[in-house]
Amino acid sequence: MTLAGVNHLGVLLAAIASFLFGGVWYSAFSQRSLADGDEPRLRYTRVRLNVNAVPFIVAFIALLLMAYVLAAVIGHLGLGQVTVRDGIISALFVWAGFVMTALVINHMVHRLSRTATLVDGAHWLGVLLIQGAVIGWIGV
Repeated sequence: MTLAGVNHLGVLLAAIASFLFGGVWYSAFSQRSLADGDEPRLRYTRVRLNVNAVPFIVAFIALLLMAYVLAAVIGHLGLGQVTVRDGIISALFVWAGFVMTALVINHMVHRLSRTATLVDGAHWLGVLLIQGAVIGWIGV
């Protein structure tokens, strides 16, 4: 199932796997570990009632877009170069060059703690590594 050189099944599976990873990742970190330093405690307060599905839907759509773009980037490696190893390497470069740099800038401007920066940065590293591995495994 490909269109314009991108395997949509691989993109979908990469988005699902990284979405599930995000749920596990952030459920492992409590408010106390994220709310240190200068940031307000309310920023990471868990909502116990009236959970809104919209942020989760938007997050999944964003992860679909991220996986699609990563698949397009990996696809530019050429024929025979789309492997799990090359998918992971590509994901690492994308994370270091774009995601982590933007995250550090935003967290510094918003005066978020180093802990929050490390937790969020490690989350996005995990997301991209999972997506790169899945896309490399399934192919583009």
